[in-house]
Amino acid sequence: FASCPRSQAGEQPPAGAFAPSEMLLSSQSYTGQILQPTYSPDTLSHLSYADGLDEEPPLLEELGINFEHVWQKTLTVLNPMKPADGNIMNETDLTGPMVFCLALGATLLLAGKVHFGYVYGISAIGCLAMHALLNLMSVPGVSHGCVASVLGYCLLPMVILSSSAVIFSLQGILGSLLALFIIGWCSLSASKIFTSALAMEGQQLLIAYPCALLYGLLALLTVF
Repeated sequence: FASCPRSQAGEQPPAGAFAPSEMLLSSQSYTGQILQPTYSPDTLSHLSYADGLDEEPPLLEELGINFEHVWQKTLTVLNPMKPADGNIMNETDLTGPMVFCLALGATLLLAGKVHFGYVYGISAIGCLAMHALLNLMSVPGVSHGCVASVLGYCLLPMVILSSSAVIFSLQGILGSLLALFIIGWCSLSASKIFTSALAMEGQQLLIAYPCALLYGLLALLTVF
């Protein structure tokens, strides 16, 4: 038999030959350190995503709903003699107007009057007309959202009138006087807020007249 040639020192074993596991483990390089795990790109992205979730604002703030501002605007409408803060009223907050429109339609429904379409239709046409009028009268101008927000918040006294129609009939002298008082209340509050937000001192009566026409139509729906 021919003797097999021995492999010299330093030469790699031929392919297919058996190699001990210790040699394979020693040939691999270990990049980490003991008790200090290495972070992969996926782990870093997961950590950054978790930190981003913690820094995100609340859902109500992202939707533009601020209950403190809603309460301040409601108090401003309820007290027409109190000076209005123009900075708060410049915000296009439609949370309160939507709630008051729904409340007006619901109270009319309790009185046996299904007038949701009339309430939203008259309100939309009134907002467009007031937007055009205020842009003609004021120098800085006003947005559609600001007009809708102010007119919507000033619907709160009209909700009180429609709630009274559920208890007793407004088709009489007392009902007419109450309706006139509510119309004046809504118009005074809306004109006060518009003059404060748009710096239109001395023109409150000019703004209150078209507001009274708008709320007068809504009062006719409530009384009759």
